Amino acid sequence: MVSFPAHPDDVTPQWLGEVLDAEVRSVSWKPIGTGQVGDSVRFTLEADGAPRTLAGKFPAADAASRGTAIMFGLYRKEVEFYRQTAPHLEVRVPNVHFADVSEDGGEFILLFEDVGPARQGDQIAGCGIEDARHAMRQAAAIHAPSWGREDLLQAAWIQPPASLGETIAGLYPQAQAVFRERYADSLEPELMRICEELAEAAPIWFHRTEPPKCIVHGDFRLDNMLFDIGGGAEPIAVLDWQTVTIGNALTDVAYFMGCGIGEKLWRDNEDELLDLWLAEMTAHGVELTREEVWDDYRRGVLHGVSTAVFSAAFVERTARGDDNFLSMARGSCSLALARDSIGALKETI
Repeated sequence: MVSFPAHPDDVTPQWLGEVLDAEVRSVSWKPIGTGQVGDSVRFTLEADGAPRTLAGKFPAADAASRGTAIMFGLYRKEVEFYRQTAPHLEVRVPNVHFADVSEDGGEFILLFEDVGPARQGDQIAGCGIEDARHAMRQAAAIHAPSWGREDLLQAAWIQPPASLGETIAGLYPQAQAVFRERYADSLEPELMRICEELAEAAPIWFHRTEPPKCIVHGDFRLDNMLFDIGGGAEPIAVLDWQTVTIGNALTDVAYFMGCGIGEKLWRDNEDELLDLWLAEMTAHGVELTREEVWDDYRRGVLHGVSTAVFSAAFVERTARGDDNFLSMARGSCSLALARDSIGALKETI
């Protein structure tokens, strides 16, 4: 048993009233969002001294997705991110009214401000250049404030398990086999070959040991962003911090460039968006050059490939999920092919 509501049906007016220090007479909810590892809802309240609507996030109803989240500690990560790290960054995230997670990491609740009305980012539909610019600014607002911050980078809750790389490297060929069987007729052969080559190089990819430089979102793409929040009062908010980790900032940048926005937009705007991120980092006090980050960027593209492959195999299969993972793979594989990301990975041996 847990001491907090771990399902929307368990959120009562009395509990909300205690959390919000308000008189809540009634509450109802409906699903929102497209997440596959956690389920999000919008609560509508009849209350005095409280917002009319709030957003909530809970464990996924699907057993496979929930099992994956528990295995990799994703629910605990997101709760602890909001508790311990978000206040030190400049990225726009929803303000949290309540956050808790069970001892075993299998049950959790996040109760947020509702930043709507807003425009949901759509991985499959893609975005325009202005949305991409807003996202790059937010990336720097994660990376620069945490750059070299030992108090953030050495926090116990965010340290990857010692066996994580070995575990994922061992599972990855199985994931690639599922991905190949499922999408061989849908993904272009030259792009599927990138997936195959990364599976062959899984021991190298998942056992990288470079010292972490900053906080990394880990799933920095359109489905995890809201645009024109508050009815256009602000340009963007970044959501879904279940994959937050410590590492190399270029992982987020390259991931967004490849699987986040897709081939057409990166081919037309890659230089501009990279330069924008560098300029934002400089404005936040972290000066980097294109030459310093280029090889990290090339390797970082592969995070989009591995995430698409692994997620397809280990979360609930849906029609939208298939379209989503193909979109991620197509964008990141095309960029990996153009930037010889596999070659950049092998250069680290």
